[in-house]
Amino acid sequence: MKGNEAFAESCLRAGCRFFSGYPITPQNEIPEYLARRLPEMGGAFVQGESEVASINMVYGSAGTGTRAMTSSSSCGIRSAVSSSRRSPSLPASTCSSVRPAAARVR
Repeated sequence: MKGNEAFAESCLRAGCRFFSGYPITPQNEIPEYLARRLPEMGGAFVQGESEVASINMVYGSAGTGTRAMTSSSSCGIRSAVSSSRRSPSLPASTCSSVRPAAARVR
């Protein structure tokens, strides 16, 4: 299980039942995993047309008392959260890491 998948599973176990997100690297494993698992748990998965649309769907869902989340890259979260500063939701931001070139040790 990849780290993003483990994160998604932990959100499900914590009661998340709605996800709306826009697929963007490096967090693609989160929506892919939740698209499979949420329907099994009685939840709903929606692929939004943008980060802003996705976070607004999460706000609406959370407003009904449903545990809801979205995920994106760090720039996507910045774009989505700028649409509103108050949210009873969990935005997940993932960052890709760059591995430095291996140093030659003598």
